[in-house]
Amino acid sequence: MSDLEELRDRMRAFTVARDWEKFHDPKSLLLALMGEVGELSELFQWLPADLARDVTQTEPLKTRVGEELSDVLLYLVRLADVLDIDLADAAQRKMDSSESRFSTSDFQGNAPEKN
Repeated sequence: MSDLEELRDRMRAFTVARDWEKFHDPKSLLLALMGEVGELSELFQWLPADLARDVTQTEPLKTRVGEELSDVLLYLVRLADVLDIDLADAAQRKMDSSESRFSTSDFQGNAPEKN
């Protein structure tokens, strides 16, 4: 069993033990996920882009970033579970697709253009 599957199962048990399944419809989970992404983005909002990595390596910001990233991951894993999507498999397939679409010879050091 992968770490992601263990996390999914732990979250599922946590939800069932509290009788929260009724609150975990896809729309509600997506809105909760978006809220957590918003909280994460607030931590970076006024940081200079070129200093964001260094600044977020110092406490207490490093801990706060870790907490918000965890919240994002937990809601994402729960949403995938409710939608019966194997998140690890979907991510691997997405990486396979990206590797074939963005060859290193064509995109080395170059961001793809949006069409």
